[in-house]
Amino acid sequence: MAKRDYYDILGVTRSSTADEIKKAYRKMAIKYHPDKNPGDKQSEENFKEAAEAYEVLSNAEKKRRYDQFGHAGGASSPNGGGGFGGGHMNMEDIFSQFGDIFGGGGSPFDSFFGGQQQSRGGRRAARGSNLRIKVKLSLEEIANGVEKKVRVNKQVICDTCDGSGAKDKSSFNTCQTCNGSGAVRRVTNTILGQMQTTSTCPTCNGEGTQITSKCTSCHGDGLTRGEETISINIPAGVSEGMQLSMGGKGNAAPRGGTPGDLIILIEETPHESLKREGNNVIYDLHISFIDAAIGASIEVPTIDGKAKIKIDAGTQGGKILRLKGKGVPEVNSYHRGDQLIYVNIWTPKALSKDELEILERLKDSPNFKPQPGKNEKSFFDKMREYFD
Repeated sequence: MAKRDYYDILGVTRSSTADEIKKAYRKMAIKYHPDKNPGDKQSEENFKEAAEAYEVLSNAEKKRRYDQFGHAGGASSPNGGGGFGGGHMNMEDIFSQFGDIFGGGGSPFDSFFGGQQQSRGGRRAARGSNLRIKVKLSLEEIANGVEKKVRVNKQVICDTCDGSGAKDKSSFNTCQTCNGSGAVRRVTNTILGQMQTTSTCPTCNGEGTQITSKCTSCHGDGLTRGEETISINIPAGVSEGMQLSMGGKGNAAPRGGTPGDLIILIEETPHESLKREGNNVIYDLHISFIDAAIGASIEVPTIDGKAKIKIDAGTQGGKILRLKGKGVPEVNSYHRGDQLIYVNIWTPKALSKDELEILERLKDSPNFKPQPGKNEKSFFDKMREYFD
């Protein structure tokens, strides 16, 4: 099933301000909040969908990529989680990330109804940190897309304790502060009556247990340093500075938490003879004035190999030749740029005595005197014609 447009989900437009997007999300979150719709699976899905949309549209960089590439802008491979948001947001993620939208608590009704409703607390699974890497790509790899296998040094689950951080299964005690619930409750008197709040236990950080004897391998962290070989499918048409994301491929989280994401920063390796300008590829061709005068068939490099082009007799310096569809494709599009060939007339810097004599005899010939026609386009006119 195709994912809905994030702007449609929140009922906003691309020109909406950050405050308007925030207000729209708050309205949707209140409408579909689980506390208001207990047991309603569709409302729960709508709640998650709105949170995913806000998570992207409230972030300037993610919003820019979404506006440019749509849902494809947030993922680079089948392992990437299916685009922005990745469909992995659960209730704990939402309340952890967007609690400020609801006035600081887990539920919007805490602020709307005097805080008399119990806020969320208790056990919260930790989330691993995101990991950033740089991937260098040649122009050919960018044009055709490529699968890259990279070795990533990151935090992984400790094999000795399986991420628990404890020496063995008996090395735990029930937390005395929360009695194993992972949450502490407080009752305070307000002008509206008694208000009960629930928050994560500060002693055990919501786990409900405390380690009595730490794992000797990870020293209680539940994590160690390790390496993973990750396959990254990079789509054709990416550009310098673009960021791709693979959900769950970042640093691991201890005690069954959710791994972070792997952020891939694209770097372009300069080509020895071709230059990229947007989706077009530029090549500077130098020919002798003899070839320019009598014409020639010349081989030029392209992204896909070599190609032969015809130089017409009487070709002038500054002429731009176009090879249709020989440029770089747009990301997730069938459209492809062109290769533009700038013709430069090469003037010899040193001549032999015989060559000099030949040219001396020819220089007064009428055909060797410049005679630009009225229809001859200037260099800037040619550039405007190709790029307008």
